Amino acid sequence: MGAELRGALRRELPAAVALRRELHTTPHVSGQEGPTLDRVLDALPGGTVETVAGTGAIVRIGGPGPAVAVRGELDALPIIERTGVPWASVNGAMHACGHDVHLAAVIALTRALAACDGGAPLVVVLQPREETFPSGALDVVLSGALERHHVRAMIGAHVQPVLKEGVVACTPGPVNASSDEFRVTVRGAEGHAAYPHLTRDPVYAMAQVIVAAQQLVSRAADPMAPTVVTFGTVNAGTTPNAVPGEAVARGTLRTLSAGWRERLHARFTQVIEDTAKACGCVAEVEILPGEPILTNDPALAVRAGERLREQGWTVNEELRSCGADDFARYVDVAPSLMMFVGVNTKAGLHSPEFLPDDASVGAVAESLLAGYLAAAPDTAGMTSTGASSRNR
Repeated sequence: MGAELRGALRRELPAAVALRRELHTTPHVSGQEGPTLDRVLDALPGGTVETVAGTGAIVRIGGPGPAVAVRGELDALPIIERTGVPWASVNGAMHACGHDVHLAAVIALTRALAACDGGAPLVVVLQPREETFPSGALDVVLSGALERHHVRAMIGAHVQPVLKEGVVACTPGPVNASSDEFRVTVRGAEGHAAYPHLTRDPVYAMAQVIVAAQQLVSRAADPMAPTVVTFGTVNAGTTPNAVPGEAVARGTLRTLSAGWRERLHARFTQVIEDTAKACGCVAEVEILPGEPILTNDPALAVRAGERLREQGWTVNEELRSCGADDFARYVDVAPSLMMFVGVNTKAGLHSPEFLPDDASVGAVAESLLAGYLAAAPDTAGMTSTGASSRNR
């Protein structure tokens, strides 16, 4: 079955590469993915279609019974592209995180499976809003669609430029961090820049807050629990010769330790409030819970790694990062596996110059195939009534 599927997959790759370039030329940002969804649905080989998460869809290929699901992200980023290729986007959005590659790979795999007999049913999750919060994956989970389609495993693959081309990371256990956004507001007393003693300077206090928060990483967190505190924006004042009354900062808290995550929030709030108070100011801290830790199912990771080696790929079992992905939401529904696929590109993720080459479509597709084959044995012998949905 594996050899037959791989041959069928290779035959689908030229069309998938062309589709990737088409999707790359006309990207759509989170919440506006409708045209991308329509184009991807047109490329699929039939199946039942169920609308989900507003601008997303669930597509089932195959008969009733337990299924394996694969995820493709529909959204692009609000980034102006600077790749210079003839098929670059010119609409102010860009597939700067490889979602065009992922979608094309999902299409290639789906068409290959449809061309071959046998195998577990496939559920294609065409997910919106991966790049924003609230999460598109969370909406998919809350819809109950995965349970209705009796999904027994969820498979994903993401391009990763920190890996060399030809390498696929298939790591058991935690692979991506939780990520929670925060907003810090420091309030003081405004006044003339020449008379700082008559003010309570929130800018100075915010500077101390930013520095003090880093001790959470160096002194409060277990050195074996990766933790990142990032202040991404700082805003205060409207003129250089006045002390403003307020400073506002936003950023993220990330960790690979579920036990430390809640305590990190509490310690962060305490450090911020106490530091601002020591500067004569008052701080207000808001924390917006984001994505949980993404944890790969160990058994799936091992079996997929074996399949990848059989297919000629070099397997990395150690890659973990404090990046975040809402794919983590699927872990609560079914055993899940996110693989990271090395690609040939000089620029990093979310860069206006990020552009994996065409071979990345095949690399991601073969990784998804390995994940599908690794998960398919878990569906053997199970029975189900299936789920009803509309036909496209």
